[in-house]
Amino acid sequence: MGYDYKNGKKRIDNILTDSNDAKKANPIPTEEKFTNKNGYYGKVTSIFVDIRKSTKLFTNSKKNSVAKIIRCFTSEIIEILNDSNKIREIGIRGDCVYAIYANQTKQDDLDVFYKAVYINTFLKMLNKTLSKMKMKNIKAGIGIATHEDLVIKAGREGTDIYSKIWIGQGVTYASKLSDMANSKNKKVILMTSEFYNSINELLFNNNSVLSKSKFEEYSVKPFDLFYGCELYISEFNKWIDGGMK
Repeated sequence: MGYDYKNGKKRIDNILTDSNDAKKANPIPTEEKFTNKNGYYGKVTSIFVDIRKSTKLFTNSKKNSVAKIIRCFTSEIIEILNDSNKIREIGIRGDCVYAIYANQTKQDDLDVFYKAVYINTFLKMLNKTLSKMKMKNIKAGIGIATHEDLVIKAGREGTDIYSKIWIGQGVTYASKLSDMANSKNKKVILMTSEFYNSINELLFNNNSVLSKSKFEEYSVKPFDLFYGCELYISEFNKWIDGGMK
């Protein structure tokens, strides 16, 4: 490999001595505002949906069947998550589908919570459909977090190899929670206390049919507290139980 380490050292020095500081931005701006030198920090809300025991599914099952299952999983979850004008990034990381939003209000966060409930209900529909076709069912965990994060564009200047990097708890904690959810007696939907506190006033208002008893409280490092639930969209769930006709 012909890596020019002397020029590499110069590039490192230029990056480390760059005087451009990240700017506060609420909401986090859209893609075209980012360069390889600037950065923005502001409120970020993210949701990750992660398949449980995916290694076993990918290696010990018929590959054509797994391909169909993964296409169903990714297609419909993206359809649910992409329905927002607050979205700043949506994508797939291995066996996980995720979305990141530049939310500003408690109502924005509540909308993301209900996306998680729709996804949980969709997974029930998917598994019932798979069972009818004598195909393997899947389990998934859903993690949600909100926080003020720093967002930068990173990669190699002079190439097209760039990506936004989200630095802070708003993305990393959602990813961690999705990995813990629906395993070891934890609920399917897990959320940080910061996100839960953002939505609970709207979630449990006088017109709500929900009660706090539907939510379970946990404490596992690195989180002080986080919350879990396993809810379904009522009309959607009735349609599934009624035979999906």
